[in-house]
Amino acid sequence: MPAIAAQPYEYELPTDSKVALVIIDMQRDFLEHGGFGEALGNDVTQLQSIVPTVKQLLDTFRALNLPVIHTIEAHSPDLSDCPPSKLNRGKGDHLKIGDQGSMGRILIAGEDGNNPIPELTPLENEIVIIKPGKGAFCRTNLEEILQKENITHLLFTGVTTEVCVQTTMREANDRGYECLLIEDGTASYFPEFKSSTIEMLRAQGGIIGWTADSEAVISALAPKAMAIA
Repeated sequence: MPAIAAQPYEYELPTDSKVALVIIDMQRDFLEHGGFGEALGNDVTQLQSIVPTVKQLLDTFRALNLPVIHTIEAHSPDLSDCPPSKLNRGKGDHLKIGDQGSMGRILIAGEDGNNPIPELTPLENEIVIIKPGKGAFCRTNLEEILQKENITHLLFTGVTTEVCVQTTMREANDRGYECLLIEDGTASYFPEFKSSTIEMLRAQGGIIGWTADSEAVISALAPKAMAIA
């Protein structure tokens, strides 16, 4: 499998290991109008802009029969898995975790707003990680799944770049996985935060990993897949 044109240098894809697409927290409450993200005063269109790109990447991985991992930030209805330091964060009139929002209780597993957006609904054979923290390795079985499937290379998409995406990528890097962030497949409510995160991740010779655009990724994985949309 050829290398991906990336920064700070090419991202090699060994033929004897698997590469997986990781889609972080593309949930209705974060991306849709009337959801938790908008209730906090954010412009959700910043996040919506990456949906076509992530969908194209998802379609490509499905066509190539490559692993896909979806993550969902969620808590149990009794909030027993939500530490007080997270539950009580924030002041004023903003909604908090567990409060009733327009699409159900905020960040509670099973509520409408906690589901992935319809365009990116996971298939039955795809991996779904329910995570109570920012990072997808925290209190989940993600590492066990990756080892079982012999996955060593992770391509990251999703939201938000500077929080859950970056945290998961750093966790993966510390565990020895080769990580690449797909720049046009990730977004933040604050574009300057995304830009800064990208620079940090690939600084010092790729201290956390690589970055590339979706066209470079798809071209390397399957040149003919560029027609998939």
